[in-house]
Amino acid sequence: MEEFDTQNIDQETPAEDVFIAPSFHEVKISAGVSYTYHSLIPTLIENNLSTECVLGVDEAGRGPVLGPMVYGLLYLPLKLHRSLLAETHHFDDSKALKPKVRSDLMQALCTAGTDLHESCGWATRVMSARDISSGMLKPFGPYNLNAQAMDATIELIKEVFAQGINIKEIFIDTVGKEEVYQKKLERIFPTTKITVAKKADSKFPCVSAASVCAKVTRDAALEIGYQAYQLPGVQAESLKTSADAWGSGYPSDARAIAWLTQHMDPMFGWGNESRFSWRTIKDMLDAHESGVEVEWPDVNDDQQARRMTDFYITASAMEQDDEPEDELTTWYGKPVADSVL
Repeated sequence: MEEFDTQNIDQETPAEDVFIAPSFHEVKISAGVSYTYHSLIPTLIENNLSTECVLGVDEAGRGPVLGPMVYGLLYLPLKLHRSLLAETHHFDDSKALKPKVRSDLMQALCTAGTDLHESCGWATRVMSARDISSGMLKPFGPYNLNAQAMDATIELIKEVFAQGINIKEIFIDTVGKEEVYQKKLERIFPTTKITVAKKADSKFPCVSAASVCAKVTRDAALEIGYQAYQLPGVQAESLKTSADAWGSGYPSDARAIAWLTQHMDPMFGWGNESRFSWRTIKDMLDAHESGVEVEWPDVNDDQQARRMTDFYITASAMEQDDEPEDELTTWYGKPVADSVL
């Protein structure tokens, strides 16, 4: 997992009054459900769907032990790519922006009448901690994080194409080896110019803007997720924010480790906000004496697993009196032969 210095941890920590974007779905996040959100097609593009557009994709929250990983996507007319995003609004990698700045940029993007709202369409895929861990902990063929990330990216882009948007160029921050990922995307989107690069969020403005969409959505998820742990009846002014309680959610953040230590349930560990596939969680559970280790049977092992039909017998089998009976198959009595009916 990623190691962050103190400065980066501070930048990853949610703003105190983070903007709650429409991509935030409190019920689904609280339930640990992954979901996708798409903004409306911006007016400038909706009025002329032949407008050539550029699209960027980036993620937020790949390394944390707490909270979802969010993929963000943003598209806008190609001719406005640098002038609007970089020169007018100074978008940059969300980790390089102060929490309040990226929250304000997201609010402008979602506010009707602004140049960002009129020109830019965006989307997010919120991948819950529960679903990430469920995939990574599959006993037979784990669904690793890179594969989950690639699939989320591809589906988001496909959904934008399905809306009729004329995407001519795509920029993506890499997952794994750039050349391998780029070739895979070029096979799926053969008519579009695709660039996959390291640090794309600091090189291409549309990727920078996508990273802001992803990060602000994750910030809101952390904040609301933390509030679910507040005791009923506690006065609002005494409530901590998620920034005070579990900070950025990274394993290298002392606030996150302190929160996990203080809130471990003796039976279940933690809730939907925690990634049980992370080494941090596994080590804490292993060190806790009250935990119970469970070994699940191998469903592909013929010696361990039996089909339900193995406990049925046919009329012809009943006629073979010389064969010994299986005690389990006659536990509730013998079935009536077809001939009797």
